[in-house]
Amino acid sequence: MRISSNIQGAIFMILAMACFAANDATVKLLTKEIGIGQIMFFRGMIIVLLALVIAWRGGVLASVRNVLQPKILIRSFCELVAAITYLEALRLMPLANASAIQQSLPLAVTLGAALFMGEPVGWRRWSAILVGFIGVLIIIRPGAGGFDTGSFFVILAVFGAASRDLLTKTITASVPAIVITLSTAMLLTAGGGIMGTMEADWSMLTVPILLKLVLAAAFLLCGYQSIVIAVRKADISYIAPFRYTGLLWAALLGMIVFANIPDAHVLTGGAIIVAAGLYSFHRERKRGIAPLAETTQPGPSEGGGLIVRAQEEASER
Repeated sequence: MRISSNIQGAIFMILAMACFAANDATVKLLTKEIGIGQIMFFRGMIIVLLALVIAWRGGVLASVRNVLQPKILIRSFCELVAAITYLEALRLMPLANASAIQQSLPLAVTLGAALFMGEPVGWRRWSAILVGFIGVLIIIRPGAGGFDTGSFFVILAVFGAASRDLLTKTITASVPAIVITLSTAMLLTAGGGIMGTMEADWSMLTVPILLKLVLAAAFLLCGYQSIVIAVRKADISYIAPFRYTGLLWAALLGMIVFANIPDAHVLTGGAIIVAAGLYSFHRERKRGIAPLAETTQPGPSEGGGLIVRAQEEASER
């Protein structure tokens, strides 16, 4: 029996989310052995090399000088903030908790678009945003002592990633996606190097650590490639909701790798966030509005969303 292209796309989207969750789990393991700056530095180097290869294949190496455009640099800084804070969150809190809060990214993007870009948002999507953030509050359970540190970091990561997505919409289409990717990867690599040096947390890269770094990079690249295949095979409006399967993968890996079982607050809050996100997406689709959040890794992706777009550009040349 022949599987339709949309179903094939959905399968690859689910695979991509599994790879991204596996990357997060691997990075969480790494945070117990080496510093966050060191992780960012080596992962950033891998992304820089990949970006240069794609730029070479796409014949746009001459456009690399555009990495110094102010909007591109500001976007890259937002990605840097999102990456640092999300890695800190992974170090401090269970994987499923971080992933559940991270699912509110599309709602945060819609909120930002309404407040800062004049995007028309009706009462239904405003309600979805409000309900989604109630789900976030259920997960983090702020009490008299305020937010715990891990929750604070992952919320910062969500807003950093939302700012990244909104800024991406303002950059002229004449700038190749790979240029934005390269700028992001270079700043992340430099930021990781500076952070590692300031905190003096450089560690000897033993064979097990190197294997985990390579494994994390492999999961990232597999996720990016699966996204490319999903986007090519299916309608984005069909496959975008399957990005929420990342929460299921995160919960499963959290139980298997870290023996962390999501409690009722995480399950309830996560379900509310996903339901609100799906409803908001339904309203966007009904009104013929393209989803505002990048259809990539749900959170800080170290340039991954633009690697997808850059690979598309290279394949068309």
